[in-house]
Amino acid sequence: MTRPVGVRPYENYVYAYPHKTAYRRMQPRPSLQQIWADEPKDALSLYIHIPFCEVRCGFCNLFTRIGAPGDMTTRYLDALERQADDVGAALVGERRFAAAAFGGGTPTFLEADELERLCDIAEIRMGVDLSAVPFSVEASPSTVTADRLAVLASRGVTRLSLGVQSFVDSEAMAAARPQKRADVEAALGRIRDTAVPILNIDLIYGIDGQTATTWQHSLDAALVWEPEEIYLYPLYVRELTGLGKRGGGVESDAEWDERRLRLYRFGRDHLLAAGYEQVSMRMFRRGGVGSAQAGAADYACQTDGMIGLGCGARSYTANLHYSFDYAVDMREIRGIIDEFTSRPPGGFAHAEVGRAMDMDESRRRHLVQSILQAEGLATAEYRLRFGSDVRDDFAAELSTFHSYGWLASDAGADRLQLSPEGLAYSDALGPALFSDAVRRDMAEYEAR
Repeated sequence: MTRPVGVRPYENYVYAYPHKTAYRRMQPRPSLQQIWADEPKDALSLYIHIPFCEVRCGFCNLFTRIGAPGDMTTRYLDALERQADDVGAALVGERRFAAAAFGGGTPTFLEADELERLCDIAEIRMGVDLSAVPFSVEASPSTVTADRLAVLASRGVTRLSLGVQSFVDSEAMAAARPQKRADVEAALGRIRDTAVPILNIDLIYGIDGQTATTWQHSLDAALVWEPEEIYLYPLYVRELTGLGKRGGGVESDAEWDERRLRLYRFGRDHLLAAGYEQVSMRMFRRGGVGSAQAGAADYACQTDGMIGLGCGARSYTANLHYSFDYAVDMREIRGIIDEFTSRPPGGFAHAEVGRAMDMDESRRRHLVQSILQAEGLATAEYRLRFGSDVRDDFAAELSTFHSYGWLASDAGADRLQLSPEGLAYSDALGPALFSDAVRRDMAEYEAR
């Protein structure tokens, strides 16, 4: 299929809108009590960020550092407790949590007793009943030891997401992720032994040296474990990451784009033939695993009513998105973590870095969140929330998408849905919906 002229399929992974690089320091700093005073608190989500990994993959631009020398994990958990107390004090009135997730970094970097303490922070200090809500945890093969898994299982984890990336040792090395397939298989065996309801396996396509044959090898190796979910991620090489510092390969951007598109389509078709359903460009769910069973898999970390704890976490209300400072460079990250862990009680009572959400940005966010899912956007739901028609609000953008063949022609008037080709171009379509202001601020952001 011919690509639209001048459109790159892999412009930007839109996992949240607006992106953190569009956030700015707020003066004066609003208090959390002020921010949350009029927000609904009957279906909150909790996200706790652990910024430690045993290694940093070459493609990773997440807020994470290698290792935790000395008593750093203890000091970090101490700070999380102080932050949870400050946040809890700001959530005046009754509150109920409907979902929880631990991400990073690598939450399972923590030892078993530290994971117990982390769960206590969620349950005792924040009031989340982890055994009664969808509860998702990210992990890496080398950290899912039997004792850590036993803690998570006993605390009610419903979804474990394992970053495998490739079952081919040479490809893992090429992505600067040193691991052996035998260790990955052993980790998967331990996870299945715990009977966690949802196992997700992350895989990456576009790695240097990867072919359709080796890509199928990884897909088939994952399918042996019958994971309830599989995520297929295109490789990105970003500024200040290990691969970014290493420099590019022999392919031009156009050649790499074409290779990634071919591998994406191969992987998509392979999983569909294996009985998986496509939920988004990246996510595939095994047939027969309904949304009620998946639970935590439907947890969306970018929804309104999101409480983020930890120095890499974001929080979302209807009118404000906020977080701590953001960096990719290891020295900058270490400094931010040190500052986070040194804060005294009361030091987390204000928001510092963020972005206000006006009606236009809220409309864009709703459209981005919905249309990038295979089920699409319910037009009546949009109209009920915003009092207008999405096809009128975004007439120019949708006209362009239609001309590219990105919109499904059989979705009906009550639904706005992407075609298979539209889903393939999600990383171009999402950024095309960014506002001029967000685009400008992202462009002006100085990576550090």
